[in-house]
Amino acid sequence: MDIPWVFIVFGSWLFALAFVFKKLNHPKRKLPPGPKPWPIIGNLNLLGSLPHVSFHHLSQKYGDLMLLKFGSKPVLVVSSPEMAKEILKTHDAIFASRPVLAAGKYTSFNYSDMTWAPYGAYWHQARKIYLTEIFSPKKLHSLEYIRIEERQTLISRLYPHSGKPIFLRDHLPRFSLRTISRLVMSDKYFSDQSNSDTSIVTLERLQWMLDEWFLLAGVINLGDWIPCLSWFDLQGYIKRMKDSGKNFTQFYKYVLDDHNAIKMQKSGDFVPKDMVDALLHLANDPNREVQLTSDRMMGLMHSLLAGATDTSAATIEWTFQELMRRPNIMEKAHHELERAIGKERWVEEEDFSKLPYIDAIIKETFRLHPLCAVLPPRYSTEDCNVAGYDIPKGTTVYVNAWSLGRNPKYWDRAEEFIPERFIENNIDIKGQNFALLPFGSGRRKCPGYSLGMKVVRTTMANLMHGFNWKLGGDTKPEDISMDEIYGLTTHPKEPISLIMEPRLSLHLY
Repeated sequence: MDIPWVFIVFGSWLFALAFVFKKLNHPKRKLPPGPKPWPIIGNLNLLGSLPHVSFHHLSQKYGDLMLLKFGSKPVLVVSSPEMAKEILKTHDAIFASRPVLAAGKYTSFNYSDMTWAPYGAYWHQARKIYLTEIFSPKKLHSLEYIRIEERQTLISRLYPHSGKPIFLRDHLPRFSLRTISRLVMSDKYFSDQSNSDTSIVTLERLQWMLDEWFLLAGVINLGDWIPCLSWFDLQGYIKRMKDSGKNFTQFYKYVLDDHNAIKMQKSGDFVPKDMVDALLHLANDPNREVQLTSDRMMGLMHSLLAGATDTSAATIEWTFQELMRRPNIMEKAHHELERAIGKERWVEEEDFSKLPYIDAIIKETFRLHPLCAVLPPRYSTEDCNVAGYDIPKGTTVYVNAWSLGRNPKYWDRAEEFIPERFIENNIDIKGQNFALLPFGSGRRKCPGYSLGMKVVRTTMANLMHGFNWKLGGDTKPEDISMDEIYGLTTHPKEPISLIMEPRLSLHLY
């Protein structure tokens, strides 16, 4: 009877000795600074309705590389260009994946779109498809006529409202959605009339679905970080995410089935005419390393449709919010347009080398109002050391692009809207200057930035070229609110009423 106790005592002694040796051989990790977490919730109590602003204020106290706890899970917040470079360039491969969050599961076809797909063989193949088949210079050039037609449609819709108060928010989303829809899948799947029997959804319904998706893709869902709360769905986000996923699945399946039917009718004579056609063609290739399943097809379609629709409209709206606070900037832009373009034609994509000041206005908007105030989260796939700190495997990383654009070390008078700073310095916006990352950087940089820039530049330039703008009602420049609505993209909370008058020869409208 005494023998088992001998083994227990001896075993306990060995276990204690092994524990001591482990501690001696593995010194305590040096973690980044951060606020002390509360039990169960961690630091979630420190986040307000605008997480990027909360992160920014916390970084002023704890530093540019700050470790938080969401529940019990480590979250690294990056708030300076130097630390952004560490994550997005020096250690890019380690931080190239995405955390497993509910938004990716329920709203992005089980992590099948470009936003939420984990780093791996499928993601590599999808990015290659985008860069070579969808966003290649040749492909974008061949579809320029669509961008021209929809831009002119926008101008024609605005012109009858001359002299009357309007909100650009009532017009820009419709324009960007029509443009991108035609590029991705042709424009017969939604209609402007609620009683149409030739479309599966109205334009207003599709726009609402996209707005909902962008909101849900950016929220802090408690169930992601405190698993015991996920079943309760206290915020109601999971239900909304599931509904969003069902709505988009129904829509995209209809589009795919219709494209497939047309493809079958034309058999060997079939020539892809839009981006869905291109994806269907690639899906039939048996030699691909990773096959394009139905979910993956819908995920790639969704990235194309959502990625360019909301971002371009939001950027143009933010630009006008800033311009109407500073009429002298609009006046300078008008002078440049008159000198470079004249008053007898519209601005084309090839004109932009002649419009450095308007380009500077757009870049300054990106700086103060980045497309994603906080870049989509990254996820460490192994332990690593960043700037002398030990970052454990499984850490979620948020790069606060909003903070980068306001860093006084890199930007003089950082809180002011000063386009001239980009005339004096040819600052890169494609991901190599880590103080300005409107499209991200590294492996997860937005593959569609070239299309986005074409749409934003020409639309913004032609709105300024075609009309004189002034504030409606009794609003004064100093009354314009710069408050935000947070989501995966950030919008002005209070749109401004504008009155426009045509500037060009009337036959152009």
